[in-house]
Amino acid sequence: MEVEFTARQGKISKALRTQATEGLERIARMLGKTAHASVTFDAQRHVQLVELNVQARSQSIAAAGKAATQEAALREALEHAENQARRHRDRRLTSKRLPTEEKIMTAPPVVRPKTRSAQPAPGEAKAAKSAGKPRASIAVHSFPAGNAVVEPHVLTSGDAIAMKPMTIEQAVKEAEFRDRDLLIFRNKTGILFVLHRRRDGQMELVEIP
Repeated sequence: MEVEFTARQGKISKALRTQATEGLERIARMLGKTAHASVTFDAQRHVQLVELNVQARSQSIAAAGKAATQEAALREALEHAENQARRHRDRRLTSKRLPTEEKIMTAPPVVRPKTRSAQPAPGEAKAAKSAGKPRASIAVHSFPAGNAVVEPHVLTSGDAIAMKPMTIEQAVKEAEFRDRDLLIFRNKTGILFVLHRRRDGQMELVEIP
């Protein structure tokens, strides 16, 4: 993977470059070797910031880390990026495993064995002998039972709501930083938006009228 390093304040040590390269190689194994990444180191007062941007053929990942040291901030950003890459890989594998059309399972016919009947009366025995035809077995077909309907388990969460106004770009970074697929926010004019990630990995923006 091609990695571009940028330091807005300070220098990037060799240990930080090695740590970032090893973490991004793990992500590249999930997204593909054609992906390229950029790592930006910054500092605000006594807080170290690290921003990661990974661009693959079918997925783009943005993650950020914030800590007291550059190593800890880089480790946090790599964890967020790796979680996003793992979710993208799992969605891709799940879509490949889905069948093209539902297979209909049919059970083989079940033939009930003959049961020994009671001793027939003399008149009935003569009638059976005169008929001269054996009794036919009855094939009973069984059909598969329908799938049981499982009610979804609903969880209540307030992490998907942003309390302060933000732009669309800030909302995308905030959703990636929180490692969430859904974020509800308002812009500076008070318009309400819903930002969520679709199954194909793309972020979709919905404006609430």
